[in-house]
Amino acid sequence: MAELTSFSFSAGDSLLHRLDARFKIIFIIFLTLVSLNVYFRGLGFLTFILLGAVFYARLPFDSGLKELRYFLILLFLIFLARVLSTHGVPIIDLKYFSVSMEGIYSGILVCWRLALIVILGFAFISTTPPSAIKAAVQWFLKPVPFIPEKKVAIMMGLILRFVPVILDQARETAEAQKARAVENRKNPVYRLTKFGFPLINRTFQRADDLVVAMEARAFTENRRDPELIAHKQDWMALIAVGCLCVSVLLLSS
Repeated sequence: MAELTSFSFSAGDSLLHRLDARFKIIFIIFLTLVSLNVYFRGLGFLTFILLGAVFYARLPFDSGLKELRYFLILLFLIFLARVLSTHGVPIIDLKYFSVSMEGIYSGILVCWRLALIVILGFAFISTTPPSAIKAAVQWFLKPVPFIPEKKVAIMMGLILRFVPVILDQARETAEAQKARAVENRKNPVYRLTKFGFPLINRTFQRADDLVVAMEARAFTENRRDPELIAHKQDWMALIAVGCLCVSVLLLSS
C-alpha cells in the first residue's frame, strides 16, 4: 500500500494552503522566470524567502531532501559537466581536462537555479490539493481553442497523484533489493538494472490497475470541480510576489 510522501498534498492552515491554486501557478511562473535571470545575490535573497515560506507552512522539507537524493546526484553530475566544459582561466590543468573558476561559477549558478525551481514545485504540490490543481489547469486552458482542457487537467491530476506512488514503489524496490544483498554487487550496471526494471514494471502495473478501476466506474472528464474564488488575500499575495520579483531583479542588476 502506498504511503504518503513529502511530494504529496499535506493539509494545513497556513497562508500558502489557503491561496487560490490559479494564483500559485502564476507565482511559480513569475518566480521561475526571475530565478533563471538573476545571479548569486538575487538567488540568495530568493532562496531565503522561499525557505522561510516553506518552514512557515510547516512542510516536511527534511524528508523531502531524502526523497530528492537522486536529484541531488543529478545536480552533482550537472555541476561536473559545467565545470569540465566551461572555458576560462584554468586553476587545475591536467592532460585530459581542466577546471576553471568560470566553470565552477557556472556550475553553481545552474544547480542553484534548478534547486530553486524544485523547491517551488515542492511547495506548490505540498500545499495544493490535486483537485484544485486540476481545476486551475482547466481554468487556464479553457479559453485556448482546440485543446480539450478537461482531459489535459485530468492527466495533470493523475501525474501529480502518481508522483508519491512512484516514490513509494522506488522505496519498496530498494528495500527488496537490499534484503537480497543486491547492493553488495560491485557492478553498478547490474544494480541499476535490478532496480530500474522492477520499478518500471510495477509502476506500469499500478497504472493499468488504475485504468481498469476508472473504466469499471465509468469515469469521465465531466466531473464537478471545486469552485475557484479569488479572495483579497490572493490579490495581496500577487502584489507581494510582484514586488519580490522586481526587488530581486533590481538586486541582481
